Amino acid sequence: MSRADQIKIGLVIPESGPSGIFGPSCAASAQLAVEEINSRGGILGREVVVSTIDGGTEPVTVANRVRTLCHEQAIDAVVGWHTSAVRLRVAAAIGGQIPYIYTALYEGGESTPGVFLTGEIPDKQVVPALNWMATHHKVRRWYVVGSDYVWPHETLSQIIDRCVDGTHSTTSAEIVLAGARFLPLGASNFDDVLDAIETSSVDGVLVLLLGQDAVRFNRAFGERGLHRDIVRLSPLMDENMLLATGAENALEFYSASGYFESLATGHSMDFANSYFGMHGMSAPPLASPGESCYEGISLLDKLAHQAKALDVGALVHTADTIPIDYESPRGMVRFVDNHLAQDVYIAHADGLDFDIDARVAEVV
Repeated sequence: MSRADQIKIGLVIPESGPSGIFGPSCAASAQLAVEEINSRGGILGREVVVSTIDGGTEPVTVANRVRTLCHEQAIDAVVGWHTSAVRLRVAAAIGGQIPYIYTALYEGGESTPGVFLTGEIPDKQVVPALNWMATHHKVRRWYVVGSDYVWPHETLSQIIDRCVDGTHSTTSAEIVLAGARFLPLGASNFDDVLDAIETSSVDGVLVLLLGQDAVRFNRAFGERGLHRDIVRLSPLMDENMLLATGAENALEFYSASGYFESLATGHSMDFANSYFGMHGMSAPPLASPGESCYEGISLLDKLAHQAKALDVGALVHTADTIPIDYESPRGMVRFVDNHLAQDVYIAHADGLDFDIDARVAEVV
């Protein structure tokens, strides 16, 4: 098959670094999306082929690789889960030449033409989750621990803006921020921050650490027995991280996400059946970062089908003209204002699984 008969997607997912824990699930979920699309005749009648780019390296390294592939016309689109630090560099490197579907949860506010976003944003994820914790568990006094890059910093700013100082409050509960600490990526010693948490008289810790860093923190937290008095909440705690953390270190842990493997919708169960049918029961755990890559490739297909083209101008016009509603493993979703509106759930760790407690945000 000639290059003209193919659509080549640069799949930017973490294969190294703290977020490398998400890589296998991202790759496996993307592979399923590609197989399903190709079984229906591809995108615009062209076979979809994926080329993986390690999104876990330095942002400038990732961006340079993407820029080279764009210059060589070796990729027709970029899709993937990676940090906001990488996203900012990659978006600049692409420069609107090809469509870019960014699938990770992020801090919000991205408006670069040609960048389409499927991830959760704080106002529809962390903020309602904090409100739910205050209302249902009387958890109001928080300490924030995050990785030192844009997403945790901007997320905290929005929490302060919308939950703490009341300026743009969207929560009915009084939230108190007792302290915050940002740690470098790759952090492994958490003694100082755990000491600060232990003496801060907080009800909960909001964990905004990335991947393997969060795993190490949660193990240290559990080993100190802090879960006896303090709950944890994270918008980025998936089934892979739960498995690596261990059930004994994830007691009183809550996660907020648009997707959990335990989500009992028809499309979610169909997705799980197809995923394990393709990869076997020893496949990487189904989790939100992985499912997001399936979501991103599926969205590219839907946008191209609606626009009858793959060029950025046509896709932007289509996305701006009319909301696109469809069923996904996350349930009924709507692509509008360049973002994926979706239901968001809060769940608690139960052994090595998440049990869903409530829906905290809905598709509008």
